[in-house]
Amino acid sequence: MGLLGILIGLAILMSLAFRGWTILLLAPFAALVAAAFSGAPLLAHWTQTFMGAAAGFIAQFFPLFLLGALFGKLMEDSRSVDAIADVMTRTLGPKRAILAVVLAGALVTYGGVSLFVAFFVIAPMGQALFRAGAVPKRLLPAALALGTSTFTMSALPGTPAIQNAIPMPFFGTTAFAAPGLGIIASAVMLGFGLWWLNLRRRRAAAAGEGYGETAATALADDLTVRELATTAREFDPNEIGAGTRSLQRPSATLAILPLAVVVVVNLLMAQLILPSLDFGFLAEPGWSETSLGAVGGVWAVAVALLSGILALLATSFRRLPQLRASVDAGANASVLPILSVASLVGFGAVVAALPAFEAVKEWVLGIEGGPLVSLAVATNILAALTGSASGGMTIALDALGSTFMEIAATTGLDPEVLHRVTVISSGTLDSLPHNGAVVTMLAVCGSSHKESYFDVVMAAVVSALLALVAVILLASAFGSF
Repeated sequence: MGLLGILIGLAILMSLAFRGWTILLLAPFAALVAAAFSGAPLLAHWTQTFMGAAAGFIAQFFPLFLLGALFGKLMEDSRSVDAIADVMTRTLGPKRAILAVVLAGALVTYGGVSLFVAFFVIAPMGQALFRAGAVPKRLLPAALALGTSTFTMSALPGTPAIQNAIPMPFFGTTAFAAPGLGIIASAVMLGFGLWWLNLRRRRAAAAGEGYGETAATALADDLTVRELATTAREFDPNEIGAGTRSLQRPSATLAILPLAVVVVVNLLMAQLILPSLDFGFLAEPGWSETSLGAVGGVWAVAVALLSGILALLATSFRRLPQLRASVDAGANASVLPILSVASLVGFGAVVAALPAFEAVKEWVLGIEGGPLVSLAVATNILAALTGSASGGMTIALDALGSTFMEIAATTGLDPEVLHRVTVISSGTLDSLPHNGAVVTMLAVCGSSHKESYFDVVMAAVVSALLALVAVILLASAFGSF
């Protein structure tokens, strides 16, 4: 009965969440349904297990959600993202429209800008480029997904994406974990994605297919789109239209500077500054008896994002006509996403605490291929079921992270490999049709699942799965590098 309750809870969560019901109510309800089938104390699981796990997630990661959303909103309102997209447009032109969209998305998201901000700014640029280059508009969502939602989210060393930060407290790693494997994974994703999109472009040209008709764009504040989006990523798209955008663009140099600051400061903090300081006091009871390994990675990313914000304000203060409104919108954009993901984490904590979950755990650990394959499968399944890379990954790590660390300690497996495999795994099957980022991206591009989703699968899902296989094979043969 306990296992049946877990399955029913998951079914309730999936079916209603994908219809736009708020996860803030669905997650505790589904958790209590699962607990009820196990005969577990419902109120205790709600207030102690569910809320304890949700509160713990917020305590660990709210600084990154807050600073990331604020940085993205300021980059948008200062029109820095516009300036970067314009540089790509002028440099690569309509003949390389696909590459321009991919690189523009990759540059801004690797620098710390939320992919939703990138969607709303880069999509219009991409539409103009694709139209001028006679590239079918149905390929635009896939190009946008490849640039914003694949290697810069899960593989490229140092990316400040929240997905790359979540494993750090579990494994004692930094955003630069397994850099060699991450670079190879990034090359696989980018290389396969570009090959596929250009193959499709050439076939369309040979068939005489041009840009195509323009469809209506869905509103960002559509309730269903918003609920799905805030579960999938760290920015509430409802805040895109808040604040006031600058009338002038900054120069390309000033636009890119804050992104460079984020990357450089993250590297310096993670590799040089924090390791050189004495944080022995963290082991004391007053500091939760933690260690630098458990918090250093989050600290590095937080300081990097804060530095990027300060650099942006220093160079673009006069281009922010209503700074307070922009700051308020950025801060507000972080609240619903972190509460939504925290609710998913709470659901996972209740499920993991039920006796029936031991059977699930044994099945996962018994998967042939070793611990890396087991970890990849568990993360993939949970990311697919929840429609959230961050939510699915956190549930997997809360339930199995300590077990995999014990396996690593006994087998000599480097935790950095666990980090990279987990992050890449979270960004594969999360891009199924119901994923909030996919729904939002198609709406912004004026496309539909029927027109564009197959190419999104090839560029964002298949490319990531190929990269995941490559990383597991290389790590199994050579370890972390």
